[in-house]
Amino acid sequence: MLQKIDGCLSRVADFLAGLKMTIVAGVFLALSLALLITKNFVELNISPWLDPALITVVISGYPLLYLALSRLFKQRWVSSALLITVAMIASLCLAEVFAAGEVAFIMAIGAILEDKTAERAKKGLNNLIKLTPQTGRVLLENGEKIVPASEIQSGMKLRVLAGETIPVDGKIISGTTSVDQSIMTGESLPVDKTEGDEVFCGTMNCYGSVDMVATNVGEDSSLQKMIRLLKEAENKKAPMQRIADKWATWLVPVAIAIAVIAGVVTYFVIGNENNAALIRAVTVLVVFCPCALVLATPTAVMAGIGQATKYGVLIKSGEAMESMGKTNCIAFDKTGTLTFGKPSVSNVIAFGGISEGELLTKTAAVESRSEHPLGKAIVAYAKEHGIALPEVENFSMLAGKGVSGIIDGETYVCGSRRYLEECGVAFDDESDEALDEMRREGKAVILVAGRRRLLGAIGLSDTMRPEARETVRKLKTLGYEVVLLTGDHSETAQYFAEQVGITNIKAELLPQDKVTAVEELQKQGHRVCMIGDGVNDAPALKTANIGISMSAAGSDIATEAAGVALIGDDIEKLPYLCILARATLKTIKFSIALSMTINFVAIILSSLGLLTPITGAIVHNAGSIFVVLIAALLYDRKFIKKAEKL
Repeated sequence: MLQKIDGCLSRVADFLAGLKMTIVAGVFLALSLALLITKNFVELNISPWLDPALITVVISGYPLLYLALSRLFKQRWVSSALLITVAMIASLCLAEVFAAGEVAFIMAIGAILEDKTAERAKKGLNNLIKLTPQTGRVLLENGEKIVPASEIQSGMKLRVLAGETIPVDGKIISGTTSVDQSIMTGESLPVDKTEGDEVFCGTMNCYGSVDMVATNVGEDSSLQKMIRLLKEAENKKAPMQRIADKWATWLVPVAIAIAVIAGVVTYFVIGNENNAALIRAVTVLVVFCPCALVLATPTAVMAGIGQATKYGVLIKSGEAMESMGKTNCIAFDKTGTLTFGKPSVSNVIAFGGISEGELLTKTAAVESRSEHPLGKAIVAYAKEHGIALPEVENFSMLAGKGVSGIIDGETYVCGSRRYLEECGVAFDDESDEALDEMRREGKAVILVAGRRRLLGAIGLSDTMRPEARETVRKLKTLGYEVVLLTGDHSETAQYFAEQVGITNIKAELLPQDKVTAVEELQKQGHRVCMIGDGVNDAPALKTANIGISMSAAGSDIATEAAGVALIGDDIEKLPYLCILARATLKTIKFSIALSMTINFVAIILSSLGLLTPITGAIVHNAGSIFVVLIAALLYDRKFIKKAEKL
């Protein structure tokens, strides 16, 4: 029964706190103000209880009263809403109906501004939810069938026509097209897709018809993961927000004590003529409320999270935003972070008179039957260069060693040095020097031989992201210490670090070693931001002050361990993120300092009798609104352009 009554009271409070009813309250408050001004010129004998502001008190004051009592009795904590309620009731006891209405109304306006700021910041989330596909076209043995997206299972074959939204994550198995995936990666132009390419849920198929196989479906799809990340951001409070709540709790009894002292001192010093003592006490209560203090952090955090979402950066919580703003050290994993994490051909070196083109042709032909990632990379490289591959006979593979096959009656062997030596292939100084050079650069090497003679070597390396070096330079310009933490061999790590401009290197690290390295940096006084993409990075991401995942669209556990996710694996956004996080932190600190200053000055003026409940409410709540507006401006500031100009 009590729950039903409370539910009914809560619905009434929500209704009265809405924008339409607040506008009605404002109209009645304006009428009250007009009567108040008229009284100064014309003698009007109107009872205070016929003041139109009384309607404002009911409309805007009831939600405030319900919130204060709900927090006091249900949640067992004293909130700032209680202080405002006390000030409102005290004003009514003094027949200051306009003051009571003004306090309630301006607080209602402040709450609406906060809601609107948060609503604007959640625009990216709302857009994502709206883009959630509802149906998909499943391929059956006897044709096609459109089914609800929720019924699509992993492994199903789907067809997506031009103009349709891709219903789940998957891989193209037939056809070519261009996909608008700006909602996922922020890319302004459609991306060409062909067989073997991945596509993401919620993106738009622009041109051709393609067939695909579903991989991640339902809650595991990239779109749903993004939505979950944003929802998490709404439900978590930042450390500074918790501090503000704690301050608000303590300030309520302090405010009441100061109000009582101000009233008592006034009573004994100048007397209580025209209720002077009570008026000063009530005014102190009105101006003391820490509403601006409480509003400062959540509004700024939500505005910052909202802006980051626009540029493909998902910040999971206010705590993550604040932690990012306090960092002074960026620790990178290498593979999949500074590099793409996929091997590609970097060197084709021919020995013994064979041309590089012929060497690549023979190697790719033999490797075309292989399932090894390095072999696939060589085949892909050859196809990219339009090389036609000859037929291979008698293909064989020895796990961990290499492959062999016959082309035009000639046997070719591809693999490791040990495998070729077992096949009777000899090496000379020229080949040893070339191979040593590639190994020093951290490259994998596939050796090729024919007729027991070394024909050449193909070097493969993890391709560095073209924006990696510039990103590192910008981070250093912003004053960050940049560190490389990798499991690669020290020579490989050194080579890549030199390419991007990192001098602080820790190599040959197992997952637990990365955790230790992060802890050592923290002991040195650094607040560490760890950036990684793999399962092996997850412990370090959790240990760091803040973790950033490179793969929000994937199913990697690193995404869950990190506080921030870069959609599209775009490390170019890191300088922007750093600038935004610092600015958000500065905005919070400035707003808190401003609100405390306004309250302090207003308390002094109230104690001296220079402010009345009416003017005190204006001064105090104007400060609250100002704090909210400062946070709202954060949403549209051009931090991305500032990062580009570094």
